Amino acid sequence: MNRYFYIDAEGKQKGTFSPEELRHEGIKRDTLVWTQGMEQWKRAEETDELRFLFSDTFNQPQVTADESTVKYDRPGEIGGSQIQQPMPKTWLVESILVTILPFMFCSSILSLLGIIGIVYAAQVESFYNRGDYTASLESSRSAAKWTKIAMWIAIGWVALLIIAIVLILVFVGSLSGLAGMSDLLDT
Repeated sequence: MNRYFYIDAEGKQKGTFSPEELRHEGIKRDTLVWTQGMEQWKRAEETDELRFLFSDTFNQPQVTADESTVKYDRPGEIGGSQIQQPMPKTWLVESILVTILPFMFCSSILSLLGIIGIVYAAQVESFYNRGDYTASLESSRSAAKWTKIAMWIAIGWVALLIIAIVLILVFVGSLSGLAGMSDLLDT
C-alpha cells in the first residue's frame, strides 16, 4: 500500500498518509495527490488506489497472500495513530533582523552571516509539513545557532564603534585641554 502526499485547500503539501488516513483527512476528488512512482501530481479520483474514497460503498482493500505488509515504528506513533508534535521555532524573523539591521547601521559585512540562519529558518516549516520532524528540529537548531552568532557579531561591532567614538572624544577633549594648559603656563 502506497503512502501519499496531498495539497490541502491552503496550498500546503501534507503527508505522508495511507489511503485510509486520507479518508480521515477529508480529501476531495480534485485534491492533488502524489506518491513514489508518479511522475507528477494527480487528482485523487484519477488514482486507482484512491478511487474507493469517492465511491458510495466502501470496501477495505484486501491484502493477498503474496503482498507483504510492512509496518515501521516511528517516533511519536502509538497504535497506528500519529501524535502531531508542535512545529519547532523557525527563527525566521530573528535571522532577518540580525542580518539587515546591523548591516544598515554599521555596514558590517560579517552581519551577512545571518543569511545562513535565514536559509535554515526557511527549511523548518518545509521539513515539518513533509512530516520529517527530526530534520525540522535540526534546521531549527541550526537557524538558532547562526542567528545567535550573527547577533553577537552585531553586538560586538556596535560595542567597538561606541568604544571608538568614546576614545576619539576623549582624545579630542584632551587635545583641547592641552591647549588651555598652554594659556595657563604663559601667564
